[in-house]
Amino acid sequence: MQERSERTRRRLIDAAAELFTRSGYASATLGEIAAAAGVTKGALYFHFPSKDALADAVVLHGRGLLGEFLDERRATGDGPVQRLIDLTHWLTLVRRDDPVSRAAFRLADDGVDGPAGTGGLRRAWLAEARRLLDEADAAGELSGDAGGDGAEALLAALLYGIAPPGTDRTAGAGVRPEEGGALWRLLLPVLVGPGRTNRYRTVPPRPRAEAVRAA
Repeated sequence: MQERSERTRRRLIDAAAELFTRSGYASATLGEIAAAAGVTKGALYFHFPSKDALADAVVLHGRGLLGEFLDERRATGDGPVQRLIDLTHWLTLVRRDDPVSRAAFRLADDGVDGPAGTGGLRRAWLAEARRLLDEADAAGELSGDAGGDGAEALLAALLYGIAPPGTDRTAGAGVRPEEGGALWRLLLPVLVGPGRTNRYRTVPPRPRAEAVRAA
């Protein structure tokens, strides 16, 4: 019974994510979400008392994936610049491969930030990128020209260049996963200095499970 309930809950989250991305938060209705999930509105209300609750679940899914990725990258012992590079690769990949996280970005664009006090997925990504930039500056990884407002503007440009606002019709817009490495090969000489770029990996990181199997 619990497994069946969890499958229903997951179908509702997936259906809500699809409709939030396609139509926006305000236009998506609970009736449409229930129909897309193949359940009654009564079953929907059993799991989610409101559209806000469904949106919260979508946002928390995206933030959960981000948190898992950050924990994994910290465990590698890589420096902050490498983790910043990896964070941008995560953004391109999750936006392409995970419809629920893609919906969490759309919700942020609609002004829906998730449960009180948590903030949306865009805000969470940008906060982590800023933290890594500050950490890199403190560790002496950045070039003399890479600090200040210019670096902050770069992070916002990366976020909105990789994941531009829009509907499912614009999901293919922005930087694609295969383009991320080329982007960083251009940016690294400015960020860390031209003589230090070979210290960093510009391709997406391998998942830890794959790395362990290959070792």
